[in-house]
Amino acid sequence: MNTEKRGILLVNLGSPDAPTDAAVKCYLTRFLSDPRVIDTHPTLWYLLLRFIILPRRTPKVKKLYQSIWTEKGSPLLANSIKQQEALAAYLSKDVPIEIGMTYSSPSIANGLDRLIAQGVTKLVILPLFPQYSATTTGAIWDSVSKALTKQRNLPTIHFIRDYADHPLYIEALATSIRHACEQKGKPDILFFSYHGLPKRYVDEGDDYPNRCRLTTNAVVALLGLTEDQYLMSWQSNFGKEEWLTPFTADLLNVLPSQGIKNVHIICPGFSSDCLETLEEIAISYKNIFLNAGGEHYHYIQALNDSPMHIRLLQQLTIG
Repeated sequence: MNTEKRGILLVNLGSPDAPTDAAVKCYLTRFLSDPRVIDTHPTLWYLLLRFIILPRRTPKVKKLYQSIWTEKGSPLLANSIKQQEALAAYLSKDVPIEIGMTYSSPSIANGLDRLIAQGVTKLVILPLFPQYSATTTGAIWDSVSKALTKQRNLPTIHFIRDYADHPLYIEALATSIRHACEQKGKPDILFFSYHGLPKRYVDEGDDYPNRCRLTTNAVVALLGLTEDQYLMSWQSNFGKEEWLTPFTADLLNVLPSQGIKNVHIICPGFSSDCLETLEEIAISYKNIFLNAGGEHYHYIQALNDSPMHIRLLQQLTIG
């Protein structure tokens, strides 16, 4: 008789508990103190972070979060809860599902504790980052390992590295793009915009850009796009270090002068809408494009709790 009890932990980055100075500073401190994210000399980085970066960035980031905050709180957390509830509706009630955030509440440790308290003997850890990076999925692995150090009786662990070219994921993205074209018309250019990464991290072995290209190429092939119908670019860069290029913002600023007046933009690396999509892409980058002479700009929302996305999560976690 099989006595195995499976449980699922859905993991994302996290967000502040509130759009306040204190909450944002706490969140940024956790996030930017992770050596997976910033691997500068720890003493030097501590001084820079505490005395320069946090005082400058906290008020700015607070205002950005205030612009997208909802009655249910952080959009990322609200979307994660919707994903949890929708996935639960697909699965047996005997399969508990918890949420864990790398740098905020509910924490990965608390999520694991809740699952183990329910008698789970096989943990399925699903980082909701379709393309692996040490800065995201690697950081989740570290947090899971740390959280389980005090467990005497470890469960079996199935850790999903990524799903950059899973057929259901590719079809879900393609479906979103088709729907956008039906509703808004075909664009001059379709952008695939991914969160950026310092180039040095790639030189040191992070295969994130290759995983992103794998996703883009698969969607492009499924949609039958030609090379002049799409662009792949990188967003959210900060600091003085060299990052992956081209930058999405730079392209949006110059394309109108080249006759590109109508763009759609999708961010395949984000499984849930969050600050980077709802504020940076949907608002700030739209303003850049329109101010440069663009005429039509449409952000294609993340997969969130769409039925095809939930079927993908079911396939990834249960099969």
